[in-house]
Parts: sequence; structure tokens; C-alpha cells
Amino acid sequence: MKRRIDIKKKNNIKRKVNARKRVNFKRKVKNMLYDALRPEISIIIPVYNSEKYFRDTLDSVLAQTFKNFELILVDDGSPDRCGDICDEYAKKDKRIRVYHIANSGSSAARNYGIDRALGRYIGFVDSDDIIEPDMYEFLHDMIVGEDADVSMCGLADVYGGKVSNPVDKPVYKIMDAEEAIVTVFEAKLTSVTSVNKLFKREIIGNTRYPVRRDCGEDAAIIVELLMKCKKTVLCNEQKYMYIHREGSISTRPFRRSDLSVIEAYRKNYALIRDKYPDIIDVAVQRLCWAHYTVLDKLLRSDDRSEFKDIEDKIVRYLHKNKRYILKDRRFNTTRRIAIIALGFSVETYRLFLLLNDRRRPLAEK
Repeated sequence: MKRRIDIKKKNNIKRKVNARKRVNFKRKVKNMLYDALRPEISIIIPVYNSEKYFRDTLDSVLAQTFKNFELILVDDGSPDRCGDICDEYAKKDKRIRVYHIANSGSSAARNYGIDRALGRYIGFVDSDDIIEPDMYEFLHDMIVGEDADVSMCGLADVYGGKVSNPVDKPVYKIMDAEEAIVTVFEAKLTSVTSVNKLFKREIIGNTRYPVRRDCGEDAAIIVELLMKCKKTVLCNEQKYMYIHREGSISTRPFRRSDLSVIEAYRKNYALIRDKYPDIIDVAVQRLCWAHYTVLDKLLRSDDRSEFKDIEDKIVRYLHKNKRYILKDRRFNTTRRIAIIALGFSVETYRLFLLLNDRRRPLAEK
């Protein structure tokens, strides 16, 4: 009798083991099929009020020499025909997925795309810029070839059809998190923007862009992302064309929400101070730069008098850091002259700013 019970127990155990093996096998096959069918890269474009330029942007993405990608278009309640253009292109190319959402801002639209991305890697493009035909092949070759967490290329600032920051000599670098933060903040080889980068999806993870910000969203998360990276690879060849247009976020008049740029770099300063104190000087430099950027935008505004409290606060901060700005060689000659001009008066600084605007906006230097 006891022997029969033992045999029955063994048979039950064997059936359970076999059932578990079948479940695991099915799961393994399912995962293999998913990996085989999933796109290698998810490219996310938040779309808003860029009808005039949007087709050029889409054509440059669809012309990529790297073909294994999905293109996620998030129509952020655009008031023009951008939503219709999204649907039109989706009918032509099965790699395109379109989502129409209520207007919530570029950051919310990016987050919406991230939540629905299937790719192993994630990249971003703005809906009024242009990318070189080989940009994603270039970034993918680097990130895979170096087994890196993020790959970066150079970004060209384009004003009136001309590149204002041409690359003289290609530079290739492999960096740990600390060096990557310094390189991005110094902005000589690359920039803080997300659009000239390719991220492993695991690096983005649960990190999301801060919503309801007109600007500074890239700066708000770049340090947090780079802190997760064991290896970052960079080549400064310019594959992304960042086109500065009148009326865009980068050129429109000042709003109180522009202070989010300063808030972002205050957050970065705190992260670097706590994690990488040896490079705190680059965090200070970038925080000064943020104050410069906001002040420049404010002084270009016709309604400047409405923001006198903000102007005074920023000017006091820059005066406080005048010695640092003059000493730090990361600030170019134009910026160092500017802080001297500010020492005379805000109006002297403003005159210097407007004179330089005829050549190129100070905020981009």
C-alpha cells in the first residue's frame, strides 16, 4: 500500500515538472518570437504646430540607411494639419505608429511614446529638424560595437540655412558616467539634447521627462540618465541638424516657464555635488550658463518690465559668480566680455547682447 502511494506521488511530481517545462518552453518560444519581430530602434517624434517643416523631417527619418526601426508619431493636439500628415505617412509605411493625444507639451508626448516603444534602443527627433541619412546607422554601429549604454553624435546649429558650429576634426571617445557628464556639459563635442543620442531602453527605464515645461526638459534628465551608464560612446560628426527658426521655443520671447532651465541645472548641480564632487566646477559653470540663457531671453523681450523681479534675481546671481565666470576657460571670450558689460549696467549688457545677435544669439554660445 505504501509503495502504491509513493509511486503515485512520484507520478504527480513528474507531471508537475513536465507541465512546468512545457510552460517555460512556450514562454521561451514566445520571447524568441517577440525578440525576432521587435524593431531594433524606436524613434519618437512629438508633433506640434510644425506643418511647414514636418514633411521634411519625416522624409529624412524614413530615408535612413538603417531600416529596422519603428517610428512613433505623437500628435500633441496640434492645431494645424500635422495630425493629418501623421496619418497620411502611416498609410505609406507600416513602420509608423500614430497616436493623437490632447495637448500636454513636448515632454508628455515623448513620455507617451516611451511608454509604447518596442525597440531595444530609443531615439528622439524634433518635428521641425532634419537628420542625416546615416544618423541611426552611425549611432547603432557605435552602441552595439562598443556594447555601450548610450551613443552620441554631433549636433549642428543651423541659422538661416548655415551651420554655425562646424566640426574641424572628428573625435571618438569612450567614457564612463563622470566623463560623459563633463563632456555633455562642456558642449564642445556634443550637447545635452536627447535628439542626437541613442539610448538602451533599460537606461531610460522608469525615467521620464518633466511635464509642463516649455524648455529645459533634456537638461532635467540627462545627468540622471548618464549616471546609469557604465559606458558611453561619442563621435562628434554632425548627424543631427538642429534648425533654429523664428517663433520656435528656442527663439520665442521670455515666459516665466523659461525658469525651468535654471531649475533643471540646480537639480543637476545637486546630483553632481552628491555623486561626483570632483567635477562640481562643471555643474557650477552650467548653472551660470542657465542664468545667462534666461537673462538673454528676458532682455530680448518687449514686455521685459513685467519680469523685473526675475531680472534682478538673475543679475545678482551672475554678479555673485563674476570672478568664477572670468576665471573659467569653459566660458568663451564673448561670455567673459558680457559679464564685464553687466558690471557696468544691465543696459550695457543688453546693448552688447543685441549687437551680438546680429551675428548669432549669445544664448547658443
